Amino acid sequence: VQLQASGGGLVQAGGSLRLSCAASGRTFSGYAVGWFRQAPGKEREFVASITWIGNTPNYADSVKGRFTISRDNAQNTVYLQMNSLKPEDTAAYYCARGSGPFVYTSVRDYNYWGQGTHVTVSS
Repeated sequence: VQLQASGGGLVQAGGSLRLSCAASGRTFSGYAVGWFRQAPGKEREFVASITWIGNTPNYADSVKGRFTISRDNAQNTVYLQMNSLKPEDTAAYYCARGSGPFVYTSVRDYNYWGQGTHVTVSS
């Protein structure tokens, strides 16, 4: 499966962006999808994940209430709506397909990764 993340860019603090993750090949069918991010010099960290049927999304505490993950299985696309962005949200954002249908939070539970899209939030 190939994952293509897009939608990153430069935004001022308090602004919004919507990231998209489109799958081709084997698609997302039956699998959870997650978003992770990695800032320069830091480890990749969990941001949000969603089950195959789109219920019970899971969020990192740092983004809870500001970010929303959703999916359109017919379009094989997962979205991450990011509102009230902060400078500390600046990172490369990666989408990934889980090894199963559940809302995993560890990078070890994801086996296909997109190339990343960069988000820069200016103060």
